[in-house]
Amino acid sequence: MKHKPKKLSDQTIVITGASSGIGLVTARMAAEKGAKLVLAARSEEALRQLCVEINDQGGQATYVVADVSNQEDVRRVAQAAQTKFGGFDTWINDAGVSIYGKLEDIPVEDMRKLFDTNVWGLIYGSLEAVKHLKQRGGTIINIGSILSESTAILQTIYSASKHAVKGFTDGLRMELEMDEAPVVVTLIKPAAIDTPYPLHAKNYMEREAQHAPPAYAPKP
Repeated sequence: MKHKPKKLSDQTIVITGASSGIGLVTARMAAEKGAKLVLAARSEEALRQLCVEINDQGGQATYVVADVSNQEDVRRVAQAAQTKFGGFDTWINDAGVSIYGKLEDIPVEDMRKLFDTNVWGLIYGSLEAVKHLKQRGGTIINIGSILSESTAILQTIYSASKHAVKGFTDGLRMELEMDEAPVVVTLIKPAAIDTPYPLHAKNYMEREAQHAPPAYAPKP
């Protein structure tokens, strides 16, 4: 079943990883277009400031402090959207972390934590969105990476997680098409984006982590 998305001004959008980078810019741009927003991240202060900014400018935004690696936290995000706005139309899985360094230097526990956020957090969000959107129609947008298609040296575990994101997203899309569900599934695969991503990443290299050039502005 084909689904025609609503205008942004008529949508409620959930964004994980909304406190910085692509998530932050997306939230601001969606608010400018009149979308209602449910914003999730681990940093309460950053979320609070963003919601104040959006609401003071005439928008409508609420936030949920959530760690997407915890499935119950992801459920609370969906519940907040239901309580505040009666549901949602688009769910954007943007939350993600990275690690720089040689595989043999990175603790396995850190690798597992990265997969818990980048892969399991996205799976939890997608499944929560499907449960809701199968009934009313809507869109799921997963943020992958150009590294969903290749692997960057010294970002191997991050690249592996984005390969997994692509495989999951492609499979989810095909299953929903098989069920003729009114849900559009999109995978975004950015190259290097000029955000604090390297600063937030764990770094096991002997030098400072930097974007591979060219790094594009997060806002077009």
